[in-house]
Order: sequence, then structure tokens, then C-alpha cells
Amino acid sequence: MSIYDEALEIVNLMTLDEKAKVCVGKNFWEIEGVARLGVKAIKVADGPHGLRKQSDGKDHLGINESIPATCFPTASLLASTWNRNLIQRMGNALAKECINENVSILLGPGVNIKRSPLGGRNFEYFSEDPYLSSEIAIAWINGVQMLGVGASLKHFAVNNQEYRRMIINAVVDERTLRELYLSSFEEVVKQAKPATVMCAYNRLNGEYCSENEKLLTDILREEWSYEGVLITDWGATNDRVKGLAAGQDVEMPGINGENSQKIIHAVKCGILSMEQLDKAVVRIIMMLLEKNKHSSENSDSDGQSFTNEHHQLAKEIASEGIVLLKNEGILPLSRNDKIAIIGNMAEHPRFQGSGSSFMNPTKLDTVYDCLKDQIEHSKTIVYCQGYLDDGIIHQRLIDEAILASSNADKVVIFAGLSERYESEGFDRLNLKLPPTHEKLIEEILKVNQKIVVVLSNGAPVSMPWKDSVSAILEGYLSGQAGASAMVDIIFGDINPSGKIAETFPESDALPPYFTKTKASALYKEGLYVGYRYFDRYAGKVAFPFGHGLSYTTFDLSEPKVTVQMKDSKFNGCTAFVKVNNIGQQTGKTVVQAYVSALDSICHRPLKVLGQFDKIELEVGMLKEIKLELPKSAFSVYNTKTNRWHVEPGVYEVRLGFSSVDLPVSLKVVIEETQSDGKLEMTKADQFYKQAYGKSLQIDDNQYFALYDLRVQEMNAVEIKTFDLNTPIFEMRKTFIGSILMQIIKIGVKINMKKQNNEGMKNMVKSIVEEMTLRNLVMMSGGIVTHKMTEAFLTMAKGQYFKGLGQLMKKSSY
Repeated sequence: MSIYDEALEIVNLMTLDEKAKVCVGKNFWEIEGVARLGVKAIKVADGPHGLRKQSDGKDHLGINESIPATCFPTASLLASTWNRNLIQRMGNALAKECINENVSILLGPGVNIKRSPLGGRNFEYFSEDPYLSSEIAIAWINGVQMLGVGASLKHFAVNNQEYRRMIINAVVDERTLRELYLSSFEEVVKQAKPATVMCAYNRLNGEYCSENEKLLTDILREEWSYEGVLITDWGATNDRVKGLAAGQDVEMPGINGENSQKIIHAVKCGILSMEQLDKAVVRIIMMLLEKNKHSSENSDSDGQSFTNEHHQLAKEIASEGIVLLKNEGILPLSRNDKIAIIGNMAEHPRFQGSGSSFMNPTKLDTVYDCLKDQIEHSKTIVYCQGYLDDGIIHQRLIDEAILASSNADKVVIFAGLSERYESEGFDRLNLKLPPTHEKLIEEILKVNQKIVVVLSNGAPVSMPWKDSVSAILEGYLSGQAGASAMVDIIFGDINPSGKIAETFPESDALPPYFTKTKASALYKEGLYVGYRYFDRYAGKVAFPFGHGLSYTTFDLSEPKVTVQMKDSKFNGCTAFVKVNNIGQQTGKTVVQAYVSALDSICHRPLKVLGQFDKIELEVGMLKEIKLELPKSAFSVYNTKTNRWHVEPGVYEVRLGFSSVDLPVSLKVVIEETQSDGKLEMTKADQFYKQAYGKSLQIDDNQYFALYDLRVQEMNAVEIKTFDLNTPIFEMRKTFIGSILMQIIKIGVKINMKKQNNEGMKNMVKSIVEEMTLRNLVMMSGGIVTHKMTEAFLTMAKGQYFKGLGQLMKKSSY
């Protein structure tokens, strides 16, 4: 009997009550089963760079401590490895730790596009490029799922900011949506087949993602043939019944049973058909049966220790993702040099982000510990704090650092963003480092220019001192073993090979339109995000996408390209090139292939990443590599036919080592053999083409006119009346709003009493100001019910007696 037939048989035996219950989480971290029929509930846990399983104190924000687990580098560094095999090994390691803790679903990876460097959660996402994001995600999921643990691809979709993330309406034109924001999900779904897909909090073009039928059913299930389970992000449900009808299977977390009753009521009243409910239940039961089976098979594996093995893997990943941004011959350092190690982060590293992915590492390396013997017993290396993590400039500490630096041959400054500057829950205000770090670098430059700056941050930062220092190492948030990897790179025991997976802008020259608006976020830049934007509109950058140096040098030669055909149609091409290590040290590099359309009728990025390969070569070694560029690298989305379209014409395939270092160019001619319909120039094509090379300026009315978007339908205007999705903070001038705000603040104060993480504090502060009546049900653990929130809303509108009546009235479901 197939698993589908087995699930169908069980569903036919289930009561309406049981069916409704499996569509709502059993509790905070379990998906409900059917105990009567032998189907067990399964556990889920946060990822994506480690297992965040909470033993008690349930929350989805990372406030309460989790069990010890390997803290691998965060996604920003994982993508910088450009190494599929390495990331698959990490996925495998994550699965082993899940099996040890009886966790069936690991919540990750996140493949949302880094629309702006200011996105507060960028450290948890891979890249500004959808192809690179999807390739790393496929490797991650394959590694996890090959051992029977399920992944949860998130956050579907267009979840690109933290400001008002629960309610913001992302307004995106169809072509941009398909080519950029859904593209990072599409191939992952088709190739890796994640066990679950997690919907995002936000609205997309007017509809909450948790109930967006076009997104969940038309695209994900019908176009992409996804057969797995759709779950909500924690608290992302707006209307449970509407979400179920739209294709959303499981609401997480389960709180107080109200939404189960709503489902039952909807079926009995004919609002929701039994057929619609059964479709979701069959998918859920199939997943539960599969995970029950794997859990049973792995029942004897409890208690295995992977601490040392996985710590070494975490170091290997960090060593391949750390990026050498600049080197004027100063690196690697000699251990015989007289070196000043400056910066509190050398002793107290920032190695992960704050929020739902914040975890408890099994062990933690620090640069100070790695160099402790030399610092304490040798005169060749000295250490000074330079700053504290309190945001205050301590002149005494700076003076100590200046003195140590003036007496040193070389200076290594550890700087970056502390938790208070970036976290889930809030977006960054600018690209600047903390003033204490900037001041330290400025002052030391006055006495010594032989400076290596080592950065710890989740996303790009501005570097006004970039041209003055001798070297820059981007360490990102490199996990529990990142410090030892960094020390080995500094002293040349490891040759750096990371390549940044995002553009570092010059100073604060940021892409436009990532702004704080209360109702909607208009994606007016369209396709022009990251290097796509800087290529066409902004020119010079600090460090380009794909950039990363090595202690050796590589050369490309003898390129050629062949076109692939399928059924007399263009089906991609294959580029061949020989790579030679012409330097003095064994090393790894990433050869990147970009596609440019030279004569397109529609507006397009100057180039898009089409393929990449990471290889290792010994000194003098020459190796030919093959880069297979898929058809999708040449395609645009035709909004008239709702199909992908390959334009006939001349294309250029450019090969090299970053988005601007592309010494090899190959011509590809695509004949008119397609049957994809005809591309026509649109108003948007005319506008964006005319703006090439100029400042990209477009106002709201222009944007809506270009795409014939209806302003009211897209909710681009402020809503003046209160509803369940209005932040309670905005109701604070009403009597009930002021009371609720006081209660929320008291609850937060109690929960945050033992919390020292400044990122967590800032995240919670942001959440307090953005919490809605709808969110209050989950945040209160079900103490506040949906019925109560509806009554509170009535009171906030000034109808106090009617609201009191609603509180006393028995629910109709």
C-alpha cells in the first residue's frame, strides 16, 4: 500500500473534530497527530544554522534558552562559500542533531531575497541573487532530508523587511515577482521537494500570504507541482478558514483550540467543503506517517555526541565563507611579527544573529583564546579591548589601543555590528558601524597604517576607512568555530576562498525605495536589486557581488560554449574554460558565469548569474571546468502569456571571478525557434530603459500607472479605521488601547528580566510597538482569545457597552 493510500484510509476513519485538530498545531512546537488511529504528533524546531530546541519556556523569538547544539555560520556566510557539497554536509549534520533530539522538521532554510542591505534579518538569508540562493538552499535541504528529517522552506513569499512584517503589504509587479522573489523558491521546490513550505507574515498584493490562493495553490501547488505540507509562520494566520480554503494546511502554533472550532463550524455551515478540508488532512497525515516511520527507525540513535565532529565542520564552513575583501600584501601575517590585536570582539565574538535562530552553542572559539598563550607569555602579540559593548566611547580604552598599535608592526582590529544594531524584528537605520568602532579605527590609523580590519556582521557595512587600511576580512556571523578559522586565515594556515553573495555599496549609496511606510511597501525598483541595480543605475560599489580575494592567483583560458537544444528549442548552453593556479599557494576559487541579453525588447538587468563552480587547484595546476547554464538564465517572464520566454537574439556569456571581474566573453545566438508567444514592449519597459545610467526615480502614481495596478486593491493608502491588524500602539489613545499597552509592557518586562542580549531587547521593543490584536492571541499563549480581541476592537472604536456584550456572549463556533 502506498503512503497516499494509507493516509487516505486513515482520513476516512477520522472524525470532523480530528480533521480540524490536525490542521492546527498541537502546541508551540508540535504538529498534531491522531492518537486514536496510531498517528503520532511530531516535533519541529527552529533552524536554520543550528537546532534551536527549547526544553521549556516556549517562544518563537529566541528569548528563552535552547538545548546545546552546534551553531554553524549563518546564511550570509553559508552563501559566501559558494560550495554546494559543503552546505549539503552541513545539512546532513543538522539532521543528525535533529534525530538525536527526536525533531522531525527543522525550520529552514530562508531564501528570501536581500532587497536592501538594511534588512534586519539579512543574516538569515542567503543572497540578493535568486539563483545562488536556490542552489545553496537545494544543497542544504538535500543534506537534511536524506536522513529523513524534513525541511521547511521559508518565508513564502516577499518577506524582505522587519518593519511591520506582520501586516505590511508588499506590492510587486508580476514580472519582478516571478523573476526575482519567487525565483529563489521555484527550483528549490521542484528539485529538493522540501517536506514543508512556511508562509510569510506579510501581505502580497493585498492578500495575506497565509490565505493567498494565487500564491499557495495556483503557483506553488499547480504550477510547481508541490505535494508537501504548507505551514504558517508562527502567528501568521489571519483568517484560518480562508487560509485552509486557499491551500494552507497547518496553522502554527496551536494555542487554545479556537481555530479548530472555527474550521468545524465552517464545514457544518457549508463555508468550507469537506473535500477542501480532506485535501489538507491527507497531506498532513502523509507527512506524519513518513516522519513517524523515520522516528521509529532512528529510535536507537539517541544520545550520540557530534560535538567535536560538527565543531570541526563548522570551522571548515567558516573558513570557506570568510571573505578577503582587500589585501595590499599584508596578509598572511607572520607569527614572528609584533602584532596588536585590538577590539572587544576578539574576546567576545558576535557569531550569530538575534531572534528565532538564536541558539546555545556546544562550545565557542574566540580569537583571544586561540592566541592566549602568545598574548600572555609572548611579547610578539598584545591585546587591547578598544571598546566595550555599551555604545559608549571610552577614551582610556582607545588610548591603550593607540599605544599598543604605535609599538606594533601590524595591527588587527576586530569590529562589526553588535546585537543592538541588527536582529530579527527591526531593520537597520544605515550601513554604519557603531561609533565606538569607527572612532577606534580612525584613531589607530593616525599612528599605524599596517592595519587589518576583521568584520563581524550579518550584512554589508560602510567603510569610510576602506582606502586607508591594508586589508579587510569579512567574517560575517561565522558560528561557534569561526574565530579559529579566522585566526588560521590571518596567519596563512588556511587560504581564504569566500566570495560575497551580496553587493557592498559605496558608503550609504543604497538602492532606493526600501522605506518605512505604514500600509504598503512598493517595490518600485522592480528587477533592480543588488548588483542588478548598481550595474544599470549606480555605477561604482565598495565591493561587487561575487568578489573575494585569495593568497594565490587564478587565470582563465581557452573558453568555448555549446548550445543545448531540446525538441528543436533552445534549452540552455554549456561553457567550458580552463582554470590555472598561477600563484604560489594551493587555493580555491569560484568561477562565475553571467548572461547578458544584447538586444532585448524588454528592460532587463545588464547581466544575471547563470552558473558557478568552486574548485581547488594546487600551484601550477590547470583544470578545465564545465558550467551548464540553464534555460532560465536566458528567460524573462512574459506577463501577457504568463509563461517563461526566451527571446531570440544575441547573448553574451561572461566568465570570471566576480560580477565586475569578467575577463572572458562568449557569444550565444538563439534562433527564433521558440513557441513561447510574443514579447511586446510595455510601459514599464519604456520607463526603465529610459532610466538606464540615470538615477532611478519613480513616484507612487507612476508606479501604479506602469503596471495598471489599482491603488485601493493594493492598499497603498493608509487605513483610517481600526481593525484586528492595527498595531495596539496606534490604539493607545483609546481607553482599552492604553490598558492593553500597559499589560503588554508589564508582560514584556517580566519575560525580559534575565535577558542581556541587546538585540533581543531591541527586537522586543519593536514587536511591542507593532503587535496587533490578532497577534495578541499567540503572544499571550491563548490567555487572550479571538473572541476577546474582537470585543477589544469594538471598544477601541468607542462602543464600550457593545464590546462588553461581546465578551460575555458565548462563541458561535
